[in-house]
Formats: sequence, structure tokens, C-alpha cells
Amino acid sequence: MPIKDIFQKKRRYATIPSEKTKRDIPDGLMTKCPKCGTIQYSKELDKNLKVCTACGYHFRLNAIERLEMILDEGRLFEYDSDMVSVDPLQFPGYAEKLQKHTEKTGFRDAVITGEGTIFGFPVVVAAMSFEFFGGSMGSVVGEKVTRAIETAIQKKYPLIIFSTSGGARMEESILSLMQMAKASAALAKFNEQRGLYISVITDPTFGGVPASFAMLGDYILAEPGAAFGFTGRRVIEQTIRQKLPDNFQTAEFNLQHGQLDKVVHRKDLRQVLATILELHSTGGVKRNGG
Repeated sequence: MPIKDIFQKKRRYATIPSEKTKRDIPDGLMTKCPKCGTIQYSKELDKNLKVCTACGYHFRLNAIERLEMILDEGRLFEYDSDMVSVDPLQFPGYAEKLQKHTEKTGFRDAVITGEGTIFGFPVVVAAMSFEFFGGSMGSVVGEKVTRAIETAIQKKYPLIIFSTSGGARMEESILSLMQMAKASAALAKFNEQRGLYISVITDPTFGGVPASFAMLGDYILAEPGAAFGFTGRRVIEQTIRQKLPDNFQTAEFNLQHGQLDKVVHRKDLRQVLATILELHSTGGVKRNGG
């Protein structure tokens, strides 16, 4: 046998799963990271708060997942759970879209509001879900957020809003845009009463939400990599005819340019919120662990 054959590396071949093998793998068993491509068990990903173990990418959470992660024992006393969007302008196809999103997600609209505790500190919370109509802000979102703010004023509770949105809901036109002013006006009253408002921005948050309540917090936090701004990078590049930085509009970019107070990893967020609440507590609320 020639010497070169002894030292020649054997070729390695990838095995392509058969269609039967693919069918045998239960749906949802594995999840692929959209950033680094790592495939991992979905249960392990859930245990890691839906953060990729390879690259740290923060998967999007819906409102229920967010609140279960943040509140003590995941308990929420929900506000306005029966409030649903209507079709005030008779926009073509809007009613059907609302029904489709409700059936798909199980949510009545793009935000859930209520009250709970974080390490024993009572809070009023609002959490948005991007999976319902792209987290768009219509009349129901604006009304529920405004009512949550008014309840925080009445009860003198701190307010925490978790934002994610694609912008105002065009199917409601001016009625949607009005929600920006309504929520901002309620926050102005909350501020006059010296209420504590913590805004947590998650990926993605654009349009009318960051143009109103998302950027009005006493503390403005964001998850790593969260993209947010008023309009998207493509529109800006076309308008100014310039190439923007690769990390433009990410949480890290916005922190560097003074738009944020802190970028907080998801595993640390609950503790950071508790620390802020404790710093601003005047009633000596007892911490009950967690």
C-alpha cells in the first residue's frame, strides 16, 4: 500500500435524515437560534429564559411569558381582560384579521395589564406582545395602558411597562395615533404625583410606542440586542442617503448615544427591577424573597 494512502484522511459525509426520520421528530422539540444558527432543545431554551446558550440571543417573549418571568410566582391580577378591539372605521379585512390573531395567539389584543409583586414590592404592569398584530398600538392598547397608569396613580404603586411594537395600528388611523397623546398625558399626571415609572424596551419597538410612553420612563432599560427607534433603518438610509452602522438602533447603540439608562440581560432583569423598587420605596415594604 502506498505511504500516501496510509496518511490520507478519510472523507467524512453528512447523513441526510430521511423523510420518515423527520416526521418522527415531534414539532417544537428543537429550536434554531436566528442569530448564530445553533439548534437546541426547546425545553432547555425555556429553562434558560429563552436566551440562546451559545450566543446570548434573546428570543422574543409574549406578554404571559414576560409576566410569569418577572412577577412573584408569576401571579397577576389582570385589568380589563374583557376589552377587545372593534372596527370603528370599517377598514377592509380588519375584523377578520383581529379574529385570526385572537385565534392564533389566545390574546384579546397586544397588551396585558394588571398588578402583582416583585420581591414583595407591589407594582402595576403592562406587557405587550409582538405576536398579536405586530404589537401595534390601537385604541385598546392605548386605553388599557392609560387605565393602568391611572390605577398606579390611585394606588400609588410603581409602574412598569414592557414594550414591543411595530407602531400605530393603521387600520384605526387617527384613533390609533390619538393613543400616543392620551398615554403620554396620563404619564404626565403620574409624574406630577411623583410616581415611579420604569420602562423596559424589548425587541422590536418602533413607531408610536417609542414616540410616546416607551421613552418617558424615569428609568429606561432594554434587553441586549433589542432594536428600537421611531422608524426603521431602511427608511432612514433611503432618506439621508447614507449607510448606517451595523449595530444601529440596537440597545447597545442607543445606550452609547444616551437613549438608555442600562442594558440588562434577561436573567438579571427581575433583580434589577427589585433593586430600583427598593431604592424608591418609602413605605419599608418587606421583601418576601423570590
